Amino acid sequence: MPTASPHRVGVLAVDGVIAFEVAIPDRILGTTTAPDGTPLYDVRVASLDGGPVRTSSGYRLLPEHGPEVLTGADTLVVPAVAAGGPGPAGRPERAPDERVLELVRAAAACGRVVAICTGAFVLAAAGVLDGRRATTHWAHADRFRHRFPQVRLEPDVLFVDDGDVLTSAGVAAGIDLCLHLVRRDHGADVAAATARRNVVAPWREGGQAQFVEHRLPDPEGPDTSGARAWAVAHLDRSPGVEDLAGHAAMSVRTFTRRFRAETGTSPGRWLAARRLDLVRRLLETTDLPVEQVAARAGFGTTAALRHRLHTEIGMSPLAYRRAHRAPSA
Repeated sequence: MPTASPHRVGVLAVDGVIAFEVAIPDRILGTTTAPDGTPLYDVRVASLDGGPVRTSSGYRLLPEHGPEVLTGADTLVVPAVAAGGPGPAGRPERAPDERVLELVRAAAACGRVVAICTGAFVLAAAGVLDGRRATTHWAHADRFRHRFPQVRLEPDVLFVDDGDVLTSAGVAAGIDLCLHLVRRDHGADVAAATARRNVVAPWREGGQAQFVEHRLPDPEGPDTSGARAWAVAHLDRSPGVEDLAGHAAMSVRTFTRRFRAETGTSPGRWLAARRLDLVRRLLETTDLPVEQVAARAGFGTTAALRHRLHTEIGMSPLAYRRAHRAPSA
């Protein structure tokens, strides 16, 4: 039986690109193999003219490919460009080259498009994020909202999967997104093997809200870490804000204020994200009936779980499990 061709991935490199992010797709996708060692992705870095590009770090990359690789790719990856100076992922203020916008539009029309960090600005400028969910580096969320109000920005997450258009938060979240692509394409077992090979976590808890710069509470006073750990261990009990506050021996008002200062989000949103994280892990790694998955994650009913999963990622639990479990031997 003939072996299927590897999935073709084109990585766009333009002047000012962040070199680390150019390397992520090859480091993750390029090292992903089937159990028999067959490469599952063919990752190639290309520039608009096949020539060298200047990175944000002051040295040049010498891509071996030109635009033909990008136009023929099954997945186009757009890394961040730090053209506007120092800071978190640079300041994405320079308008993208029209050739880049045309490449993105063409890729979105017939394949999959992925943005790492502020690469989301390029996708939004090309119009492929209009009316869709997306994320970007937290430091640029306000700028993104102002420039692209038609995009449904989700600044608290590590990545957003909106079908054939995917975006990630800052820098290392590109690793999380590439591992997600592997899980989506080939199942959790293959993604876990790739993560082990690269000595990275196969799935990181929480979103980028944990990295946002916030004023921390008084270190001499109580914090919410114990309550958060307790909640994660008891999601089947459907804990609410009152339960967490009681566990931390605080009033609901004080607990909510401290929780937001420590995590950058509200207790309710944090709990909802943890429940969804657990659902995804159970669907990907176990054969538990959907009813038991719903119970363990504190959803109460399968109907509530189906509604939540469909709202977040547009799939039913069984469809998600089929899409993310490793293929049968």
